[in-house]
Amino acid sequence: MRGSDRPLCEAYDVALLDLDGVVYVGRRPVPAAAESLAKARAAGQRLAFVTNNASRTPSAVAALLTDVGVPADADDVVTSAQAAARLLAERLPAGSEVLVVGGMGLRHALYAQGLRPVSTAAGRPAAVVQGFHPDVGYGLLSEGARAVSEGALFVGSNGDLTIPGGDGPPNPGNGSLLRVISSATGVEPIVAGKPERPLHQESVRRTGARRPLVVGDRLDTDIEGARNGDADSLLVFTGVTDPAHALTAPPHQRPTYLAADLGGLLVPHPETVREGDGHRCGGWTARRDGGAFTIDGSGAPYDGLRALASAAWQTPTPPPAQAVAAALKVLGL
Repeated sequence: MRGSDRPLCEAYDVALLDLDGVVYVGRRPVPAAAESLAKARAAGQRLAFVTNNASRTPSAVAALLTDVGVPADADDVVTSAQAAARLLAERLPAGSEVLVVGGMGLRHALYAQGLRPVSTAAGRPAAVVQGFHPDVGYGLLSEGARAVSEGALFVGSNGDLTIPGGDGPPNPGNGSLLRVISSATGVEPIVAGKPERPLHQESVRRTGARRPLVVGDRLDTDIEGARNGDADSLLVFTGVTDPAHALTAPPHQRPTYLAADLGGLLVPHPETVREGDGHRCGGWTARRDGGAFTIDGSGAPYDGLRALASAAWQTPTPPPAQAVAAALKVLGL
């Protein structure tokens, strides 16, 4: 854990924000997200919206953001489709044909990089790029597999195995669909999206960020992606990750800061201090007591969570969930 004596919206010039689970869930706004982002902008922080979703164009994403109360235009949005298209443009001659196993988000991104999207393997395209789209079917997957088998470069927009399923269980994501072509051909794709570096690099390039802060709700994409990009990160608990999962994260998925929601951009973050066998933050002190962790004190629950994280992350080996359960109950988390 790291402290910041200034609000994060002042300490970092650009916030690289995940979308689903951070700004909105499905098409519903996350409570207080719009207000918090407006205040961060007013304080001088620039906002960029970074998504692994390759099916929507930046304009469509900006329209959705505006609908949930966060005014945005296409230039504020960075997608895994754009990162994949740049990755291909850096490897292929201008005008090369690329077979698209996906939707318009990928096609628009390829056009913008001077590449030619196609839908069949008949012309021996130079590459295959695959991104999630609900209309991807067996025929298009077969064309992609044929092209990869014939030597085409294979790129995936992102490797998310699942996507949110609304009120039900998660649905298969692009990572699951990538396995179809990979299993059929024996070729592993180059992946552009989080947590790999290309999407982070694309975000920094497009925003000109000097000190970016990655903001997300997922350890295995947002936070791991920040670590891979050597950037600081803020984990918020409005999406898929809960405090127990944060405390039991492996080293490569541990965030720099923790906050309940995007209001965490607007406040300083107290530093955790080592005192004897304890870790203190605010009015709370966390200790390892044998195989479990204890928390004593009073004050803001998230100061207690920061103290617990500092104690739990002292070793590379993550503690088991049962080791932090009692302390989280004390904090009401």
